[in-house]
Amino acid sequence: MNTKCDRAAWLKGPAFKCNVQPAPAKRSYRLVLLGAPGVGKGTQAELLSQQLGACHLSTGDIFRAAKSLTPAERSPAMTAALDFMKRGDLVPDTTVLDIVRERVECLRCPGGFLLDGFPRTAAQAEALEQILTTEKIKLDAVLSYELPIEEIVTRLSGRRTCTKCKAVFHITALPPKQTGICDKCGGPLIQREDDRPESVRVRMQVYEQSTAPLAQFYRQRRLLASVAATGTPEEIVARTLQTLQARG
Repeated sequence: MNTKCDRAAWLKGPAFKCNVQPAPAKRSYRLVLLGAPGVGKGTQAELLSQQLGACHLSTGDIFRAAKSLTPAERSPAMTAALDFMKRGDLVPDTTVLDIVRERVECLRCPGGFLLDGFPRTAAQAEALEQILTTEKIKLDAVLSYELPIEEIVTRLSGRRTCTKCKAVFHITALPPKQTGICDKCGGPLIQREDDRPESVRVRMQVYEQSTAPLAQFYRQRRLLASVAATGTPEEIVARTLQTLQARG
């Protein structure tokens, strides 16, 4: 399969078609990815998509893509989600589930899938389980990327964001050529309020409280697999593949 998965149907809606051609000798994996902000889950999703030939299905990407579509191109669920977001409200479970149901063909993708950003709650997980059962699709594993909270604080508090083009840098991992100045547009770099250490710790506490029931849901079904998110992205993806192989 091409290392770049065409996700048109996932991003734009069921009226659009993907062009996925999985390698015939490759096993297809259907996975859910969990991980707190700062653990590098998005990077792992991209690397795993290349390694496994599976489509990276992110609900967050749908919401971002919906903003660039014309009203006529948006499905009712996408329009509803944007309305909630414009008001500053969280998109409710019912709307998120409607968006996923619209894209059930993507869950049938012969190359497999990596679900990122969904499910976020035990209720969403139960609804996903019902959808997959109806479609006779088996989930292979739920990968939970783990990192000590102090390392997460260090990662996130070191981020600097350009006020103009929104490019993201890191004071140690990806420093700009000139301190405080964006390499791409020359705009000033700032530390976002939610990237301050005290804010990060609050976010981690909220994340742990909200995901504990979700982790337990998948633990009871023997699907949860913890992966240490330490080291380079390449080391983490190698560890992930070892975890999947060990599960058989």
